[in-house]
Amino acid sequence: MRVLRVAVSIFMLSVCALAHGQSSAKPVASSDAQRSFDLLKTLAGTWKGPITTDNPAWGTDQLMPLSIRVASHGNALIHELSTPGPEVTVFYLDGDRLTLLHYCDFGNRPQMVARPSADGKTVEFDLVDAPGSNDVGHVSHAVFTIIDANHHLEDWTFTLADGTLVHGHLDFKRVQ
Repeated sequence: MRVLRVAVSIFMLSVCALAHGQSSAKPVASSDAQRSFDLLKTLAGTWKGPITTDNPAWGTDQLMPLSIRVASHGNALIHELSTPGPEVTVFYLDGDRLTLLHYCDFGNRPQMVARPSADGKTVEFDLVDAPGSNDVGHVSHAVFTIIDANHHLEDWTFTLADGTLVHGHLDFKRVQ
């Protein structure tokens, strides 16, 4: 009788393992968030580009260095902009949302969530929260547009403490 119970237990475990293996082998539909994250991961590398703003006090003639790297076994994308910084932004999937967390030079951490893109080349982020110091202001919107493998644009909106918006446009070319 004991042999029969062991045999039945082994059989049941085998069936469960087989069923689990088959269910995980089925392709999973990719979400808009996953597609946007995969698109942004193609930007991994070293970049340089000018920044132009609608407020001359916030612009510079210097080419801004940018490093983007995939981290945490593909679960995070780290964007380091030298302003002279570096200023760090981390992208990651949070369930079915692509999230951006920006660690600002001004001591706050704006969190934004991406919206789906119709063209497949643009990823746009809207503000969810901006904890930390907002004495100067915080980043409130971002748009990434991939032109090709060696060229992308970033448009950032900064909300000053008085509510004034400053728009920054960065035109990056791949260095490596």
